[in-house]
Amino acid sequence: MRTSVFDRAPTPEGSLPSGVLTSPPVPRPPRRRLLAVSGSVGPLGIGVSVLWLSVIVLLPLAALTVTSFENGVGGFWDAVTAPVAVSALRVTVLVSVVVAVVNVVMGTLIAWVLVRDDFPGKRVVNGLIDLPFALPTIVASIVLLALYGPNSPVGIHLNATQPGLVVALAFVTLPFVVRSVQPVLIEADREVEEAAASLGASNWTIFRRVVLPAVAPSIIGGGGLAFARAIGEYGSVVLIGGNIPHQTQMTSQYIQQQIEIDRPVNAAAVSVVLLAVAFLSLLTLRLLSGAGRRRRERSR
Repeated sequence: MRTSVFDRAPTPEGSLPSGVLTSPPVPRPPRRRLLAVSGSVGPLGIGVSVLWLSVIVLLPLAALTVTSFENGVGGFWDAVTAPVAVSALRVTVLVSVVVAVVNVVMGTLIAWVLVRDDFPGKRVVNGLIDLPFALPTIVASIVLLALYGPNSPVGIHLNATQPGLVVALAFVTLPFVVRSVQPVLIEADREVEEAAASLGASNWTIFRRVVLPAVAPSIIGGGGLAFARAIGEYGSVVLIGGNIPHQTQMTSQYIQQQIEIDRPVNAAAVSVVLLAVAFLSLLTLRLLSGAGRRRRERSR
């Protein structure tokens, strides 16, 4: 005898009889919040970050710019084009460029040795790289003055010379290139280098055609950071440099001199120029690094 759906045993309230096919429920679209923000920090985190950045960076820079124009545009121009100011800027930029180039070469070499070679005391050397970050720069100037000053125990006299400025700035800016290149070398694909070596490529060819394109953005970035740090450095050059106008006077020393003789507006004007040089150099290097990265991604 055939039974129908209506002859089956009753089912609990709210459920369907067995054997009856049902379609899965259609999920409702999530409600959109008016204050939804992509990311994990939310509006509060973004607001706190912007507020902190404004208090620490933007407001001091705005105050510095306003102070530099207290005597008008003409006063600003006279302050930054004074012969001693121009000479200090020229010496600062020249020495900083030399330091950046030296750090690019030596920093890349040191990073390569730390990543690719094993030798006794490697951990000690790796830890010493970060010493300029922790050591007060005035201590570095005292040490360099004792080592290369008038009473040099090694017979090298660099006091009050531009080579002395290069040595002092190279010391405080060494970690930038090393720590920028080192992680890239650690993550580099060694199989590509081994394949190139199996095809008969020399070590120089492997470095130039395989390794260098991969680490070039980090080298450029580290060199840019070293340059930006060098043009604003004061402590490491205050003793070894000699502060001789038109010869070894750095811009930071000139700014301090202007404050000591009660010319804060002139000091602020030169500071704005120094800040603009640092910002433009970092912006240019970032653009070049980004363009090189995009070029490599397209070539893959």
